[in-house]
Amino acid sequence: MIRLVGEDPILSGRLTHALVNALDWLGRRKAQSGIPQHQRTGRRGERDAYFYLRRRGYVMVARNFRSPLRRGEIDLIAWDGDVLCFIEVKTRTTRAVKPAEAAVDRDKQRALTAVAHEYLRHLPPCQWRFDVLSVYYDQSFNAAQFELFRDAFS
Repeated sequence: MIRLVGEDPILSGRLTHALVNALDWLGRRKAQSGIPQHQRTGRRGERDAYFYLRRRGYVMVARNFRSPLRRGEIDLIAWDGDVLCFIEVKTRTTRAVKPAEAAVDRDKQRALTAVAHEYLRHLPPCQWRFDVLSVYYDQSFNAAQFELFRDAFS
């Protein structure tokens, strides 16, 4: 990586985040009419989760990975040090009913495991785990709160 003298990596990350948000906003303006609110909330949660994990040192590899051989999707795949993480993001606007991470039930875990094994087939052996990241937005829908569950299931 080439680094310019005086370049601030945090500022550079904030600029990237701002640019992605601006491009997403433009795209949403055109396409939001047919998308239900809960799906827009989920997409925003995944986008904010991506940048949250980058700030925590995760190195992102893939977003919304699907396998043609298995049903399901892995929201984010990233390296946390030398461990490959398959990350399921769950976004909610309230904690009133049940925690977001509770939505990753046994069936969801099986589906994620099948897709993860498809991904791992193309890599040399490595350490890996499943993380779950819950994203909560307050009533004003401005600030996100994150809860990361490392090694959430096996």
